[in-house]
Formats: sequence, structure tokens, C-alpha cells
Amino acid sequence: MATRKKGLGRGLDSMIPNKLPEEKKETKTATKKSPAEEVPTTGGKIMLDINLVEPNRDQPRKYFDEDALLELSESVKEHGIVQPLLVQKKDDYYMIIAGERRWRAAKKAGLKEVPVNIAEGLSEQEILEIALIENIQREDLNPIEEALTYKRLLEEFHLKQDEVAERVSKSRTTVTNSMRLLKLDERVQQMIIDGMLTTGHARAILGIEDNEKQYEFAQRIFDEKLSVRDVEKEVKKLLKTKKTKSKENKIDPQMEVIYNDLADKMKNIFGTKVSVNPKDNKAGKIEIEYYSQDELNRIYEMLQTIQK
Repeated sequence: MATRKKGLGRGLDSMIPNKLPEEKKETKTATKKSPAEEVPTTGGKIMLDINLVEPNRDQPRKYFDEDALLELSESVKEHGIVQPLLVQKKDDYYMIIAGERRWRAAKKAGLKEVPVNIAEGLSEQEILEIALIENIQREDLNPIEEALTYKRLLEEFHLKQDEVAERVSKSRTTVTNSMRLLKLDERVQQMIIDGMLTTGHARAILGIEDNEKQYEFAQRIFDEKLSVRDVEKEVKKLLKTKKTKSKENKIDPQMEVIYNDLADKMKNIFGTKVSVNPKDNKAGKIEIEYYSQDELNRIYEMLQTIQK
């Protein structure tokens, strides 16, 4: 996962014009505020019955390390919860916007009450976006959850990749590479979630298009404890063999150079990966990759312009 970066991009900051009340602004701290600390609240920490607090069903984080939770619960028993949860009042309960891990640890520790800051005036979209960004910037998400988070920001909020990158203070390349993991077979994605594969291993096998071979290769990585470099070499050999078979199908080597050149030119035009896959010297197919509905619409509009 990319190096942690503190602070928000301008996106979320501009969505929430009001910061903390005046009494909170006067408190100076040496550390950068988290996204949760930058939303408008009722003005102070209060204690709430833990049974009145519930997780956000749209929370992007679905997996919690039980050992880490147990360790945190022991710390909570000894020191309590240092940073309050951020919640918003719903019908008959308070929904967690940020701090579900602390809430879970508090329950394990047997606490009856938890400290909270109650946010007010936030829309459903703002609540979800704060939860997404908070998790990403704290690196609480596994690589697949992070990729799905970017996808949700793109599709549900109709943001572009550049906008998503700005909001989470990461590069567009980081966002794009993260979302590419969603092209992997679901079983391979689960292996990443379970910590059986690193993102380095995962990216190395993205070149294998067949899902079954992809999964078999992933299992081999885990069983044989292959390094990322080993995997890259193996995949390179595999793809080279595939290319050799392509040549055996009587594809003119000069035409192959032309196909590769055309693929590079189209990549520059569309701003995404393009593959030209010839069956022979006369026929084949062109594949244009996209990583969100917004990107697909952008490509479609470009094709419409070309048609005109």
C-alpha cells in the first residue's frame, strides 16, 4: 500500500465549509486533523451508552483483524478510548461515521459508555465520503477494500480519477493501480484480503488473463513462498511463450510491430490501456480497458466525437 499521507485534498474540505465551533478552533495541536475532526459537530465530547451506538452499514471496511482488536481492547481497558468516535443521530440510535474499530474494541473490553463527538448537518453522501476517506488515510483498509472504495467514489459520486486522487491525497497512478486489482479472479482477491498475497504479487499476475490459471498461479505463489521478483520472471516467461505461439499462428513479425505501435498510439489517445490482439494478418480484436463508469462514458464520448 502507498505511503501514508496526512491531511485532505481540497475536495472534502470544500464540501464542508464550516469547521469545528469556535471553542474547538482555539485548541492548537501539533498533529494534522483527521477528516473526522474537520466536520461540524455539536461542540464537545460526550459519553454515550455503547448500546445506542451502531456501525454504518455503508462502512467501506468489512474485515477486522481479531488479534489486533483484542490488543486494542486490552489498551482500552487500561487507558480508555483516547479519541472520541464521530457519530450522527439517526432515528433511535447514533450511527458511527468514524471509529468503528474503537467501538468494537470497547465492546470487547466491556465498556458501558463510549466518548463521542456528534456531527450535525451532514448529508448521506458526506457521511459516506468521510468514512471512505478516513479509512483510506488511516490505512485501515486492505488493498481490495481500498480498490472498491475508489470504485464507489467514482461510480456513486460520479467523480473522475483525478478528483478521487486529490480527495485522498494520492496520485492518479496509485488510484488506477489500486483499481486494477479488481480485475483479478475473486478467489485471488480473497487471498489478498486474507494476507496470503501481497499487492506486489497481485500486480505481477495481472498479465495472466485466464482466471483459472491466475488462481492456480496465486496458489503456487503462496505454497512455494515465491518472491515478487520470482513471480515477475515466471509471468514474463509465460507471456513470452504465449507470444511465441502467436507467431506460430503465422502472424507477420512486421505486422506485429505495427500492431504494437497502433496500441501505443491508441493508449495515448484514450488515456488508458489498449491491446491489439490479432488472430492472423487479417483479423483480430481491439481491447480498451476502463476502470469506472465515468471512464467508460469518457471513452464513449471520444468515440462519438471521432464519428462526427
